[in-house]
Amino acid sequence: MNAERDLTRLLAGMRPELDPGRYVFTTVAGPAPAGVAPVVTVAEDEGLTLVVRQEEADAAALPYDYVAGRITLRVHSALDAVGLTAAVAGALAGAGLSCNVVAGFHHDHLFVEHARAEQALAVLERLMAGDIGDIGDTRGRS
Repeated sequence: MNAERDLTRLLAGMRPELDPGRYVFTTVAGPAPAGVAPVVTVAEDEGLTLVVRQEEADAAALPYDYVAGRITLRVHSALDAVGLTAAVAGALAGAGLSCNVVAGFHHDHLFVEHARAEQALAVLERLMAGDIGDIGDTRGRS
């Protein structure tokens, strides 16, 4: 499928895209409730973690305490590529932004604090453009 492995090309071709929705992380003891279409599921010993649109969680009365924006990196990264997650998380951490990364077959999806999602997108665009030389040197440049 010609997935990219070279970190320089991965960073230059990220093309981060911010989804306009609001996403939440919740957990259930069984399958996802009716009317809830998770974008991510993770089976854990404690239950099934779901990442769902906030409005779906609200409609199903699912509890959550973190509202996220979803940024998709449009580069087709290989699952065995080295360094992309570290570079992205490092750049965001340098700007004081948390990031929850989910790797799909074709793309990486970043869940960041919704209120700061535009700031996260700007950091990623600077990283893509090569404007962040030292990945940790992003504070104060938003």
